[in-house]
Amino acid sequence: MSVLRAIESKLEALFEGVFGRAFRTNVQPVELARKLVKEMDDHRNVSVSRVYVPNEYTIYLSPADREQFSGFEESLQDELQDYLAEHARRERYALLTPPRVKLESDADLGIGVFGIATRLVRGSQPAPAGAPAEQPSPGATMVYKAVVPPTDGASADLEPEPAEAPDEEVRPTAVLTIGGRRHELVGERTLIGRSKDCDIQLADPNVSRRHAEVRRDGEALVLVDLDSTNGIEVGGKRVRRLELQDGERFTIGSTEVVFSEELSA
Repeated sequence: MSVLRAIESKLEALFEGVFGRAFRTNVQPVELARKLVKEMDDHRNVSVSRVYVPNEYTIYLSPADREQFSGFEESLQDELQDYLAEHARRERYALLTPPRVKLESDADLGIGVFGIATRLVRGSQPAPAGAPAEQPSPGATMVYKAVVPPTDGASADLEPEPAEAPDEEVRPTAVLTIGGRRHELVGERTLIGRSKDCDIQLADPNVSRRHAEVRRDGEALVLVDLDSTNGIEVGGKRVRRLELQDGERFTIGSTEVVFSEELSA
């Protein structure tokens, strides 16, 4: 078993040992670990000879989600820090100090929704030549939603009836709805902005010429701010990256956008 998988197993055992299956829709420790390493990868800073990554990670949780960790929050932080350190070692990333994970409560977040903000901090020891400058404050917060695991069968004593195979495979179509108009997302990248060169053009003076981009990341779609002037907002909070989920609402400039996944044969 790899070191990362061993730490994941400890996180699962730590959580399940206290709560069992009681919090299936809440944020799970393993989800936090995997999104933390994603944030580490997404915030690489390449110098002449090294690849530096953030060493401070702030996780924002709803009060209810944070409460579920109250009995083992310190142990959780230690395991998450070990997970980040091992990932950095495997990827040969440079850290100015061992990674530090902080947990904060945010009353504006719903259950199962969490945010992560990263920061590169210099330690007490002199930094190597060519190391990036310290960030005075954390960067924009990336917002994630917990994945709800599939439910077990209604009864272990009953055998499920065999499902009939569908005539055709049903695939979800990713759609952005803007002002009542549908825009299907096809390809690996979809550019959004005021420019005529954009895949989705918005006639909004508060939208930059090349404002944002939807990128495919494995099975997920991620909305990324392209250093726009007015940014992307979710629930009144500005974010730099947003993993899109069905029903997600966000604002680009002053334009409201709704993301949905539609089933079509």
